[in-house]
Amino acid sequence: MTEFIYSLGDLFYWLFENTLEPLGMFPNWSFLMLGFGGLFFWLKMQKDFNEKAKSEGTLK
Repeated sequence: MTEFIYSLGDLFYWLFENTLEPLGMFPNWSFLMLGFGGLFFWLKMQKDFNEKAKSEGTLK
């Protein structure tokens, strides 16, 4: 079992060194932009939902 855990650790270490380090800040900026895009998308949807509820008289 210990050998499996160490092998898994070595795999994650290799993945980190060979994928994330060369990419630099790109993954961070990508996730940040994706989060803001999702936020603005949801805010627009919420605005539309509120307008629909207000026109139907179901907005409390």
